[in-house]
Parts: sequence; C-alpha cells; structure tokens
Amino acid sequence: MKIPTKKLNNGFEMPIYGLGTWQMGGGRTKDTTNDEADISAIKNAIELGVTHIDTAEKYAEGHAEELVGKAIQGYDRKNIFLVTKVAEDHLRYNDVFASLNKSLERLQTDYLDLYMIHGPSPTIPIEETMKAMDEIRGKGLAKNIAVSNFSLERFQKAKAASNSPIVAGQYHLNLKYREAERKGIVEYFQKNDVMFIAWRPLQKGMLLQQKQDILTEMAQKYHKTPSQIALNWLISQKNIVTLSKTRSLDHLKENLGALDFTMGSIDIERLRNEYPGQEDISDAVPLL
Repeated sequence: MKIPTKKLNNGFEMPIYGLGTWQMGGGRTKDTTNDEADISAIKNAIELGVTHIDTAEKYAEGHAEELVGKAIQGYDRKNIFLVTKVAEDHLRYNDVFASLNKSLERLQTDYLDLYMIHGPSPTIPIEETMKAMDEIRGKGLAKNIAVSNFSLERFQKAKAASNSPIVAGQYHLNLKYREAERKGIVEYFQKNDVMFIAWRPLQKGMLLQQKQDILTEMAQKYHKTPSQIALNWLISQKNIVTLSKTRSLDHLKENLGALDFTMGSIDIERLRNEYPGQEDISDAVPLL
C-alpha cells in the first residue's frame, strides 16, 4: 500500500506511519542474535509500503543503523524516508559532524531525510549544536532537521538558535501517556507548523492487554481492532504522525490497517478525555 503523508505549510512532508528500530540489533548494547530477523522485518515493512525508517546512533551502539543500512540496499534510496538521531553527549559542534559521518557510513547512504537531536544536553549550549545542524542541512547531508524529547521551552530556544526550520519533534505520546499534550507541545506544534512524531503509540502492546470499554466501543464503531483505534487516534489529529517497532508481519499488517480511515473529532476528544489510567509524565523519557 502507499502510506499517506502529511505536509506542513513550509513544504516538509513525511509519511503518517513509520517503522521504529529501537531494540533491533540489541538495546543499549549490541546484540547480533536477531540480525537476520531484524533485517527481514525492515525489508518486509518496505515491501508493504512503509518508507519511513527511524533509527539512532545510540540504538545498539550503532548496530541498528547498520541493520537498516543493509536492509535498504537494493531499494531506490529516494523512496526511503530515512531518519536517525545524534546522541545527547555528541552535541558539541565537531561531535555532531563526527556522529553524522559515522551514521551515514553505517546506513550506507550519503544523506538523511531527517536528522534529529535525540535529546537536550544540560551542559552543551544549544546555539553550538544548532550551528552544526544548520550547516549539515545547508550542505545537503540532511534534507531537514528536528529534535526529540525537548521541553517546549528548550524547543523554542533551539528554534531561536537555528537559521533552518526545525520541522519536527519526536515524543512519547499515546492514549495512556500524555506529557507532551499536557505540557502544551502538541498544541504549539499544531499552531506553529511543526510535525509531531509520536513514538511508542501502543505502549509496546500494553495498551491492548487491559480491555478498556471505550477502546472496544470505538473498535466496534469503526470496524477496526483496538490497536488500530489507538494508532488512528494519533494520526487523525493535525500534524501528528507515528512510528512503531515490530518484527511480526501480522502485527505490521494490522498496524497498516489503521491508516485507511479518519476518526471523527468527537471520538478523538472522547478518547482524549475518557481513556482510563492516563499518566501526565512519560514512563520512558521525561521531558527536559
């Protein structure tokens, strides 16, 4: 299938659904045990139309990037929307360039569609980092730049320090965890022409383990599964796209079934307000 895209007023465009690669090739350390399965999962996703592939230099000590690089060989590079991230401790000017060059080598490509700061540094001035990010975009090494896990205040500081538009921000957001929503980031992005990339939309499947009446009700109304409702709740909102990691072909096909309808605004608000057990703060990466 052809994955729909969303486009900002500034011209930036990206698919509404992508494949995440956290825990492919290992977690915080490299593990080659499932390399073939991971490469196969990435290829399966591409074959089914998933062109947005998201990774990071610190995933499995760079090994996730290596797996992505191997998986995308043989496909037309211009049809892949490739995203990676520079780690928080590599945000000095020279370190950003060094990290980028290593990422490009592991990914076996000469440019990125989106290069992202993985998280803010409490010690490295954002002005120094954004100078490098601006130059990277100017040289065509990355078509666009973005940030991840920045508080709204830090995002605004990064924006003020950049000569290039920061076209996207990546955050933990789903029916249960609402920190980015409660702290005004979602609304700010929607009003200021920034794409919001929601990671862990199904909370690693935990959203589906407890049968919630409202999710069951919505699934019946739209003739979809609960996971498809949880995914669609995100992508039916303005400027929000999402990504999810799965090795399972069946799970991937189910996820793609969330992309062919638009949830009504009343139902979006009902889920926003009535979904039980909501948490204000991410259980994974609290905003700084």
